[in-house]
Amino acid sequence: MAQLREIKKRMGAVKTIQRITKTMQMIATAKFTAALARAKNSRPYTDTIRDLVGKVSAQAGDASHPLLETPSQGAGKELVLVIASDRGLCGAYNSTVLRTAGRLLAESRGAGRTVTLDVSGRKALAFFKYQKLEVSTRHAVGDRPQYDAVEKIAQGYIDRFVAGEFSSVKVVYMRFITAARQRPEVMQLLPLTLPKPAGGTDAKGTNANFEFSPSAPELLSDLLPRSVKVSLFQAFLDATVSENVMRMVAMKSATDNAGGLGRTLKRSYNRARQARITTELTEIVAGVEALK
Repeated sequence: MAQLREIKKRMGAVKTIQRITKTMQMIATAKFTAALARAKNSRPYTDTIRDLVGKVSAQAGDASHPLLETPSQGAGKELVLVIASDRGLCGAYNSTVLRTAGRLLAESRGAGRTVTLDVSGRKALAFFKYQKLEVSTRHAVGDRPQYDAVEKIAQGYIDRFVAGEFSSVKVVYMRFITAARQRPEVMQLLPLTLPKPAGGTDAKGTNANFEFSPSAPELLSDLLPRSVKVSLFQAFLDATVSENVMRMVAMKSATDNAGGLGRTLKRSYNRARQARITTELTEIVAGVEALK
């Protein structure tokens, strides 16, 4: 009887877990759909800005800009921003990003560079504290990144880079490719690396001759900071989409596993119940035989 009660109790616990994971899967699916729409809507703008910067820089000739050059006074110093999540239960999302960040930090320190570490997300903060690594700043962006908040972060990095505090700024995040594929990536935010088509050719290889008003250097002064900001914003959007799709998959797997365990427990319960009934019938028959 005690065994039947124990199995029955476990069956109830598994059903409760299955309901919870199913609900979390539905919430993650809704968040993923919304985050994917935002990321897709911003991608054309981000790509257009980068393409425009490339074309303007090609026409600008030898025009220089502080965001394109490594400041001499910041040599040997770099800033690394790690974008993780505030919550867990999202599969290997955080572990993959943090492992990539750990390799980058090890390489930088192995090369003798001084690294300033910034994080976004409580999971990254807890991980680096456990590793006894000092975190300079924690940015609270949330699971619905807003451009105004990300713009402030990017502007702060631009100001510090131009002032010579760092020779480079890198971002470690999970890049969203498809719903079935996400890839950890290290993006160099600063200094900017721009495509410079040889001979002033466009993407199709034909000669491209543009006239700019105002001049190309003036346009670069506006476009380069904008490119940095939208690139960082796109990284946050990609990270949010990746987090939600990986949580959706993880919760679906947990729901399926709970369903399989529930069926196994039900079979065990039925077998134990049948064994108990058989035992009771055997005892009854034995008692009747003894009375004859």
